[in-house]
Amino acid sequence: MAIATTGRVPARSTPRRRRRTPGTARAWEALLWLGPALILILGVVVYPAITLVATSFNTYDIVGLRKGPAGFTNYTNFLTSPDLGQVVWNTTVWVAAVVVLTILVGLALAQFLSKEFFGRRFVRWAVIVPWASALVITSQLFRLMFDYYHGIINQFLMGLGIIHKPVDWLGDPAFTMPSMIAVGVFVSIPFTAYLFVAGLNAIPTDVYEAARIDGAGAWRTYRDITLPLLRPAILIGVVLNMIYVFNSFPVIWILNGSNPGFGNDTLITYMYKLAFKSSQHDVGLAASAGLFNVLIILIAVGVYLRFVGWREATKA
Repeated sequence: MAIATTGRVPARSTPRRRRRTPGTARAWEALLWLGPALILILGVVVYPAITLVATSFNTYDIVGLRKGPAGFTNYTNFLTSPDLGQVVWNTTVWVAAVVVLTILVGLALAQFLSKEFFGRRFVRWAVIVPWASALVITSQLFRLMFDYYHGIINQFLMGLGIIHKPVDWLGDPAFTMPSMIAVGVFVSIPFTAYLFVAGLNAIPTDVYEAARIDGAGAWRTYRDITLPLLRPAILIGVVLNMIYVFNSFPVIWILNGSNPGFGNDTLITYMYKLAFKSSQHDVGLAASAGLFNVLIILIAVGVYLRFVGWREATKA
């Protein structure tokens, strides 16, 4: 059976080049843009974290040279330290008091700053100054203001007749923690207030007009409209303040660092004293304390987010 052929050679099917969807990038292009940030994260976060873990399982001499492995001895010594209970209690009081007072005062201040009044721009500039200034400078300024002999706070209170003799704000254990809390709130308010101002400005005015038409008063409007719509901003403010206040070293160290013992120290200053101020200069023990600090703040933030339902808050 003969098969007729036309003599034509069938053309080869050339593979089609896959067209890129607009807005997409190749893997190497994405890596080119993300590379600097990834290098920074590896150098500033990942590498120090690995070094901290490795340090916590070793012993070091007074000049920082590694003497040998320690196993879990550093963790055992840290968790059985007689001062740990007091330090953890101080940290809890410090973080809880500063965060709660900062949120309350920040809400009130944000409500004030969102109103129209003469000189509002200058008031906003003045509020941001404590946040723009270095914590070391602000803490040292308050240390001079709290001075027993020449501090302006004692002179002002005695001039008003509130006290009749100077108060040792930073030396008396009864006043040291409240003094540190006052400074902590002072330096934390600007960021929190501006965060809430941004949240208030994002609330549509139509909602308030509808509430006014329905006859809602000022308190009911604030409770049923403003606070629920501010919930995402409040959530962010609480979480960030918990992290910042927990890790706040300059305020506590400058105001309380000269006091002996650990009566008003938090976990951050306690860790520093273990490494550089104790007689042994135990770097490994301080590293185990650092890991304990990271674990504590992660658990605290996780419990808070779980309690408030952050997924629903961020969708609001």
